[in-house]
Amino acid sequence: MADTENTNKEKWERETLRDLVFSSLKEQKKARNWGIFFRLLTFSYLFTLLFWGLGWLDTEATGGFGKHTALVDLRGEITADGLNSAENINTGLKKAFEDKNTAAVILRINSPGGSPVQAGSINDEIHRLRTQHPDIPLYAVVEDICASGGYYIAVAADKIFVDKASIVGSIGVLMDGFGFTGTLEKLGIERRLLTAGENKGFLDPFSPSDPGQREHAKKMLVEIHQQFIQVVQDGRGDRLKDNPEIFSGMVWTGARSIELGLADALGSMDYVAREVIQAERIVDYTVQEGITERFAKRFGRVATDLLTDTRFAWLIR
Repeated sequence: MADTENTNKEKWERETLRDLVFSSLKEQKKARNWGIFFRLLTFSYLFTLLFWGLGWLDTEATGGFGKHTALVDLRGEITADGLNSAENINTGLKKAFEDKNTAAVILRINSPGGSPVQAGSINDEIHRLRTQHPDIPLYAVVEDICASGGYYIAVAADKIFVDKASIVGSIGVLMDGFGFTGTLEKLGIERRLLTAGENKGFLDPFSPSDPGQREHAKKMLVEIHQQFIQVVQDGRGDRLKDNPEIFSGMVWTGARSIELGLADALGSMDYVAREVIQAERIVDYTVQEGITERFAKRFGRVATDLLTDTRFAWLIR
């Protein structure tokens, strides 16, 4: 009898211990699963913040916005391979205009100018988008500076708003460089340039200045300047005052630019969104450059500079 009781007791202890072990393992597994779930949730949240910060998330893909003012930023020099390329600016403008909730578009400009080709392409795209979306106005809002190529773009807007201390204008063209012939002679260095075509070494900084080439360069600058003047006249129309200094390459304050008809009124981005457009919520459509693209472009630029001649660049300034 005693043996039977001991056997039952041992059996009960074993079963109880087994149940406790299985229960403990089950709880551990459940806790581990919840731990994995929360870690995945945390990583998803962090990656979402990262992608949003880098501009990899499309605003249209993450849900629509209510009626709003669309913003595209143009900051710095206008170049073919930077954030202010025509490709990037036009992409942002296109998305802004195509959003059904866009009440109006603000192109915020803080630029000294840059490539006339890139500026011309952006100007053309603004006209195309305004024709396709006649009910959506586009306003240029100038911060510190809107000069040369920056102004070339601004004149495509319905209206230009400035700060009273903004710098506006510089409707002109230049091509600059250096001549090193005297320096090379003093150093005892001989320039050996072989070309096929008498003007292939056009404005070579290590060769004496050629009068014929200088004259040809001036003609090209005058031609590009006339193109610039025509774009400004077409964009501003009767608002532009009859003042010959306007196209001399001079710059003016924002307050004076309004008097000359180069700009329309004083106003910041927030003011225009709130008082003019009456859609205070602002949604940014500016194309942002990701880490991968930035690295690839910088690497490619270095490689290109090593393999090609970059003696001078054509800039509207």
